[in-house]
Amino acid sequence: MNGENQIVSSANSSMQKSIDYLESELAKIRAGKATPDILNGIVVDYYGNMTPINQVGNISVMDARTITIQPWEKNMLQPIERAIIVANIGLNPQNDGNQIRLFLPPLTEERRKELVKRSFAEGEQAKVSIRNIRRESIEKIKKMQKEGLSEDVAKDQENAVQGLTNKFITLIDKYLETKQKEIMVV
Repeated sequence: MNGENQIVSSANSSMQKSIDYLESELAKIRAGKATPDILNGIVVDYYGNMTPINQVGNISVMDARTITIQPWEKNMLQPIERAIIVANIGLNPQNDGNQIRLFLPPLTEERRKELVKRSFAEGEQAKVSIRNIRRESIEKIKKMQKEGLSEDVAKDQENAVQGLTNKFITLIDKYLETKQKEIMVV
């Protein structure tokens, strides 16, 4: 593969990673019903190793508003509880000595609007990331042009990178629109 195609391919791959990250962040923003995804990204101190919460216990959804975490070792109750509090996901863990329960309060109109705002902030971060990738890619193309790449090929590559940028920005907007509907439905 020649250098200029590699730039477009690399930009596509990097932009896709931004989308994947956005998807994982949006999954953590709850839309009124319990889902284990809310706990993604939370790590627990497991004998000195920071370990994902789903690797130290069994996570279950009891009903639309309750998640339980059954640790595989009883002595992990406190570290799991601490990790959830530190993660600041807006839920207070209830430790009954055997398992931890998370009760999701019903979402108020105000809280729904807050969650939509948070979703849009995540989307904006993803857009900034996409634009940075575009800028870096175009800089590489311009550098290659100075090193002998023809102007026509350079323009084609810049247009390809801009096309990718437009595609991914549109995709972000669609994700945000879907998430907003999901959050606002009572």
